[in-house]
Amino acid sequence: MSYLVLARKWRPRRFAELVGQEHVVKALTNALDSGRVHHAFLFTGTRGVGKTTIARIFAKSLNCEQGTSADPCGECAACKDIDAGRFIDLLEIDAASNTGVDDVREVIDNAQYMPSRGRVKVYLIDEVHMLSKSAFNALLKTLEEPPGHVKFLLATTDPQKLPVTVLSRCLQFNLKRLDEAQIGGQIEKILAAEGIDAEPGAIRQIARGADGSLRDGLSLLDQAIAYTGGRLDAAAVAAMLGTVDRTRVGALLAALADGDGERLLAEVAALSEFSPDWGGVLDALSEALHRVQVRQLVAGAEVEGDGVDIDRLASAIRAEVIQLWYQMAINGRRDLGYAPSPRAGFEMTVLRMLAFRPAGEDGDEAAPSGRQESAPRRAAAASTAGAQSPPAAVANRSADRPIDRPGAGQDNPLPTASGVAASPDQAGPTASPAPQAEPAGETPSVPSSLTSRVESGTQTDAHRGLHPDSAGADGTHANGAAAPSRQIEDADDWHAVVDGLQSLKGPARLLAEHAVFVAHAEGVLRLALSDQDEHLQIPMTVEQLAVALAPALGEGLQIRFETAARLDDSLHARKARARDERQAAAEEAFLNDPDVQRLISQHGARVVPDSIRPLDDA
Repeated sequence: MSYLVLARKWRPRRFAELVGQEHVVKALTNALDSGRVHHAFLFTGTRGVGKTTIARIFAKSLNCEQGTSADPCGECAACKDIDAGRFIDLLEIDAASNTGVDDVREVIDNAQYMPSRGRVKVYLIDEVHMLSKSAFNALLKTLEEPPGHVKFLLATTDPQKLPVTVLSRCLQFNLKRLDEAQIGGQIEKILAAEGIDAEPGAIRQIARGADGSLRDGLSLLDQAIAYTGGRLDAAAVAAMLGTVDRTRVGALLAALADGDGERLLAEVAALSEFSPDWGGVLDALSEALHRVQVRQLVAGAEVEGDGVDIDRLASAIRAEVIQLWYQMAINGRRDLGYAPSPRAGFEMTVLRMLAFRPAGEDGDEAAPSGRQESAPRRAAAASTAGAQSPPAAVANRSADRPIDRPGAGQDNPLPTASGVAASPDQAGPTASPAPQAEPAGETPSVPSSLTSRVESGTQTDAHRGLHPDSAGADGTHANGAAAPSRQIEDADDWHAVVDGLQSLKGPARLLAEHAVFVAHAEGVLRLALSDQDEHLQIPMTVEQLAVALAPALGEGLQIRFETAARLDDSLHARKARARDERQAAAEEAFLNDPDVQRLISQHGARVVPDSIRPLDDA
């Protein structure tokens, strides 16, 4: 007697034996028990999850000699013939081999005849998406209104390729991929019935390799039984599947956590002796990082180690670093095909993880986001800053960090490059002593009076639109240069200033070109806008305009908008009038040309509207 593979030997023969498709079983059993059975069903899902099996059980439920029910007897002649695949009224059609319209016409012609043995003639069309467009069109009418003794059961792995006219005529059931626990449980049950010993690790590897398909899992189980000689151990199954021992993955992560590059490359070299699938190793690395992250962020979650010291890694590596490494592993898996060799691509991925491992003093990880520096680093930075000349030190300060000078006075504040008030007597070369190193774990202290002055000064600067390189109260810049200042007398002067500003771009330039000049005096620029241009008056845009005008009109410029007698004297309006004048002159010159007049009068030529452009029009 020939050997029957496990996938066929253990194919479910009743709805109760199905694994992981409870939502489909419930709908079909209720329909059978109530007698409300639709004439066309569509089963979709990945390979090996039970589409054809469910269709056969459904056909057996309809034709069982004991009567239509959700639990066929399995002992009558009809049930046995359906299980054996020789029931004459169950017609299984492979659409991948019968794709043409002639094959479908044969189905349609035979559908009108009554069943030979059973109560219902069942057409099971597998991989139905392979039918041609003409075949689908020929099937539509019969699929919509078949004879009462005909049921259509369609199965496909790619429902997106089915026409919507077919989908609308069927009850569609989407079969789910099975998880590892469901596949592993079924494998354990089969191994116990077959009397074969197996290690739990071997079963887990086969269930993981099945990738959601129970049929693939049973095929792998057949292969593993033949490979191991009848007893499944984890090492032999791993060698058969080409997977790596999870302890190797744990060793890789431990080397990364310790920042030991030599040990990391030694582990990669040890892995290469097994000739693994490097993409699979990256998948295993990603799975391990996922389990570590779950342990870190979800305290009550149960996480299996599976050869990886989850607790040690969760305590040794920051959560955000785990996220970064996980993304690197995923991207490295995607880019593996572009690498010079798979091993080189894998090595580059783990070395990238090593390079992006934040490290602080003595190899320990730094505080999150680098918000706190170690004392030696701060002291070194302080000595470096103290060696600079005071003006350069002031200019190089961060724009969002308050300046804390020991012994600084509070009178006559002088704005600096960051907009923070400071005393004028501290602007000299000897007024800024070198900053002192702060104790470890502490942040620089800022006096409360200086902090409040920083907040109020920042708000004033934003309101006035001060340039970051703002001038002081004595009319000088923070770097000591005199602030330029210019008085605008009339609209012509205002237009010249706007035209000459190369830094004025985007919405700020639109605002300047559409604004009408009113007056300029004592650091206040008065402008006006027409009703249709009011949408340009946005605070951020006004601030950008003030910043751009500061080099020409002086720092501390205030811009105010008010009404004006004339609203047609903006730079934009002037340019529009000039453009119209040039266009009118060009059209007049063209039409007055003797050659053009001769063409019009003698040959009936006509001028195409809007086709005349001035020579200087860009």
